[in-house]
Amino acid sequence: MSRTRLVALDDAPDLAALLRADRAFLAPFEPARDDAYFTEAGQRRVIANALEQHAAGTAHPRVILDDDGRVVGRITLSGIERGPFQSCRLGYLVSQHANGRGLATSAVGEVVGVAFGELGLHRVEAGTLLDNVRSQRVLERNGFVRFGIAPAYLRIAGEWRDHVLFQRVSEEAAPRVR
Repeated sequence: MSRTRLVALDDAPDLAALLRADRAFLAPFEPARDDAYFTEAGQRRVIANALEQHAAGTAHPRVILDDDGRVVGRITLSGIERGPFQSCRLGYLVSQHANGRGLATSAVGEVVGVAFGELGLHRVEAGTLLDNVRSQRVLERNGFVRFGIAPAYLRIAGEWRDHVLFQRVSEEAAPRVR
């Protein structure tokens, strides 16, 4: 069963409800957001922007689905760069009630497959807060390798926060150790 699908404008009510319900749970991991972000109209704007980036080839925005097909999260390949780089960044979130069930691990695996297959990318990068061990485990279970620490990498919850950086390189292009 597919764990993700391309986001659609019709997902705005579900995403807005999820984000409102999990606002406190997600706040330590997310940029500070104004109240409009948590509304249906706010999510329609977010989705419309993501779909414009998708049409331009610079993002691949998807939703994460529960076993019954309900939207329980979001996962995006962003900053897609072509040319000699052939790389992107991965970000995701899963609702609090769906945490700990392997949904993020499955979704990351599926989307990395899209990155290396359908999109033909060479490298996927992801970052986590230093203390976000659960997200680090999701990445490691999907073959990501830690390659550094980025000081003051993202402004999270109103503060510039350090992040652990991970990457996964396409197996077809990975150098072979002999």
